Amino acid sequence: MPDQAATTRFHAGLTPEAVVAAAVELTRESHLFSWSIRDLARRLGVSPSAIYHHVGGKDLLCRRVVEEVATRLAVPDPDLSWQDWFRELLFAMGPVAMEYPGVAKWMLMHGPVIQAVLPTIDTGFAAMRRAGFGEMTGFAYALLFNTAMLTVTSGDDRKQHEEDGPRDHAAMMREFSRLAAGRPEAEAFADSTMRPFAEGGDTAAQARVDYYRFCVEITISGLTTWLATHGSPGSPADGA
Repeated sequence: MPDQAATTRFHAGLTPEAVVAAAVELTRESHLFSWSIRDLARRLGVSPSAIYHHVGGKDLLCRRVVEEVATRLAVPDPDLSWQDWFRELLFAMGPVAMEYPGVAKWMLMHGPVIQAVLPTIDTGFAAMRRAGFGEMTGFAYALLFNTAMLTVTSGDDRKQHEEDGPRDHAAMMREFSRLAAGRPEAEAFADSTMRPFAEGGDTAAQARVDYYRFCVEITISGLTTWLATHGSPGSPADGA
């Protein structure tokens, strides 16, 4: 009798695109770093060797997943001020990255090493150079992206511990609210900042987006202030 692994290795109809699409869906359902090749093979009904044959190992699959997610973002109009250019890009990028947990962390770990992000870098970097960031353009660009992706990553990591006993972030926030009872400022902090996250569901999801947008806005405001006093001579801080 033929070996079952051999018969499934070259599964009829299996393509690299189908493997990546399944990996993207597994990421959306869980986290980029939480599923295994065996999980993916089980999803597709093939042996793990078929995954390696069509795409490769987990490292390469992660790269392909991030590349696929990145293609879903449009490059903003290059005629926008640098502030509005980054608002449009990052306000769209955050919810997309949140939908696929772990993608933001991968980008922080590996940097812009995928083809899909090169048009974004070309346009955004040029906008910041025109604004007058000069030799600090790279740092300013990195600050915006790292702040955005770090904010998403922290939320992704918290979600991994939901319903996980003492590590459950929502449970810890509820415990803080109990400890804050009778302390007016601590109670105000718990009610305004922690309660929405502790509620979970749509309330927590909206709070996460609101916090993300606030972090982006504050970073843009800080860079605008820095540019006003440190920008390259003769280069206007457009949109400031």
